[in-house]
Amino acid sequence: MLDNIYRKVIMDHYKYKRNFEELEGENIVKVHYKNPTCGDVMSLFLDVDSDKVRKAAFLGEGCSISMASASMMTELIENKSLKEIAILRDKMEDLIRHAKASGNEELGDSLSLQGVHALKARHNCALMTWQALDKALEDTAGYDVGTCHPK
Repeated sequence: MLDNIYRKVIMDHYKYKRNFEELEGENIVKVHYKNPTCGDVMSLFLDVDSDKVRKAAFLGEGCSISMASASMMTELIENKSLKEIAILRDKMEDLIRHAKASGNEELGDSLSLQGVHALKARHNCALMTWQALDKALEDTAGYDVGTCHPK
């Protein structure tokens, strides 16, 4: 029953992607990212103001897992501080790589991706957007993702 609900959440985010748009402006951080294992591609757009992501959006093509994960992540990180985002990022990594679901309620719809843990070849699909986020913040915003402090 729970697996069916999770599948529905993933397919809803895949079919009706949230924040599927390009952001423009002086403060927009953009990173293009390609999943090296399967070829899924995306561009992530972040409106970063000081230490907070005001708005997140993406454009891309890929499997249902990568596109649903991108949709979920952009909703999840909006109006969050970089420190809050670093915590969410670690929890997402634990969910996918180590099947650690308890204590991760703040991941919201992203919890529906917990079944990906059993599919090791799909881990990068679920984490692709988060890896793009790491790259965007490290390369452009000048932050160390591990500590969320300026480099």
